[in-house]
Amino acid sequence: MGLIDTFFNAEVMARAFPILLRGLWNTLLLGATAIVFGCILGLVVCLLRLYAPKPVRLLAVGYIDIFRALPVLVVLILLYYALPFVGIRLSSFASAAIALILVLSAFTAEVCRAGIETVPRGQFEAASALGLPFGLTMRKVILPQAVKVMIPPQTSNCVSVLKDTALASVVAMPDLLKQANDAQAMMANPTPLIGAALIYLAILWPMVRLVSFLEMRSRAKTAR
Repeated sequence: MGLIDTFFNAEVMARAFPILLRGLWNTLLLGATAIVFGCILGLVVCLLRLYAPKPVRLLAVGYIDIFRALPVLVVLILLYYALPFVGIRLSSFASAAIALILVLSAFTAEVCRAGIETVPRGQFEAASALGLPFGLTMRKVILPQAVKVMIPPQTSNCVSVLKDTALASVVAMPDLLKQANDAQAMMANPTPLIGAALIYLAILWPMVRLVSFLEMRSRAKTAR
């Protein structure tokens, strides 16, 4: 069997493509869930890290340090394989989503902290002088300025999360990689794996270029 028939077999790809699309939907759903809830939780942890009473701040720092240090795969395996020993059973999707949310929120918290700390202290004092409550100050004054700094690194974090969704195949979630692996086993041909790699590339390469563009634009604004 030649190279083309082995890795780029059109007949095998046509049969595997519907299977890959089902896996792609699960991958995108997992990625979107992790990104939305990871960003929200990360912002909450950041605010606790900066403005909560000291014991809560210390807990937030510990949370951030732990989940920035732990690999996503380790968190995923602990959730899926260890929790059943204490009577907590999560589905493969729930385990993968929670693992990605926990890790992304830790990195998001640091990105948000860095963004908020770039806002001049005078902005807080001016808002306080106007009698604005804390929540309104953050929403109307601080975060709109901080977001400009946060967007490039946070976009990079989101790209990493989308790549890490492939780890869900370890707990038998039918994501793109798992479906491709099953298809190649069923059809005795690696073409579905090549197809999955091309789909990942088609989705993630534009996002990688977007991150580079945002970083260049951010540096250009800083240099002015």
